Amino acid sequence: RYKVTIYNDDFTTMEFVVKILTQVFFKSETEAEALMLQVHHSDKAVVGIYSYDVATSKVRKATNMAREEGFPLRLTVEPEE
Repeated sequence: RYKVTIYNDDFTTMEFVVKILTQVFFKSETEAEALMLQVHHSDKAVVGIYSYDVATSKVRKATNMAREEGFPLRLTVEPEE
């Protein structure tokens, strides 16, 4: 199992982070907003635990969406402790 972590930056909008969390990670609007605020205040947040293939696929999709919008959003995949 692998955790996906999303990181804060000074350019990606809060609205876009919520969009990624709802559209790619299938979070509810409320959960997405809470995670976005956690990222904003703590510089990062774990957004989910998945199989390796699902984790890398979601990170790739989210990263591609961010680049298309011109955002430097960063996500990582790491083994769950």
